[in-house]
Amino acid sequence: MPFEERDSLRLDLHIHTEVSRDALITLDDVCRWVVRRGLDGVAITDHNHIDGALALAERAPFRVIIGEEIRTTRGEIIGLFLEEWIPPDLSPRETLARIHDQGAIAYVPHPLDRSRNSAMGEDTLLEVIDAVDAIEGLNARTTYQDDNERALAIARDHGIPVGAGSDAHLPFEIGQAYVEMPGFDDGTAFQRALPQATLHGSLSSPLVHLGSTVAKLRHRLRADAITHASARKPHE
Repeated sequence: MPFEERDSLRLDLHIHTEVSRDALITLDDVCRWVVRRGLDGVAITDHNHIDGALALAERAPFRVIIGEEIRTTRGEIIGLFLEEWIPPDLSPRETLARIHDQGAIAYVPHPLDRSRNSAMGEDTLLEVIDAVDAIEGLNARTTYQDDNERALAIARDHGIPVGAGSDAHLPFEIGQAYVEMPGFDDGTAFQRALPQATLHGSLSSPLVHLGSTVAKLRHRLRADAITHASARKPHE
């Protein structure tokens, strides 16, 4: 779908849909809140899935970057501009290699968030930093702003561009953090433009994490209901 040419774009680079088991955002929610927040596009980065991103890209009148927040053996890595799904639980090096095999961008989210077991951590980040294309410098769900600041400092020290995203799991979080950057047509142009991006936004309330707990419970109850319904069907 062709998009209006813009000198600069406002993009939330980290959003989850209900494809992630800890999120409650439908594709309709994304479409509504992108307009409400005045965004030009989003990266959909569901946990270990790209189905939601692909589905939204088919229908959205705005830019949708196909992403995946991939669980590795030592923290999470986001692939941006993916064409194929990447399985979880590989090593960070293998995950980075598979992202690059697709010509995609390796983006490390919330790398130093001390409140998350899924954060990569400084030691691992520095071990693989030669293969990292971008680092998340502002994650709205990070509990302590100092953790974002430390990620920014590492990126600056290594000459790596930074991005920003809401890490939204609930609809109203969309656009809580975003980048404003020059326009681009594809992943290569995005990578060239990202060093010129400015980061905008602020931290979300820590209470949003309760929403993720509710989402996990809802997904679990839905899965149990499907299992029980299947068990009650007569055998053919």
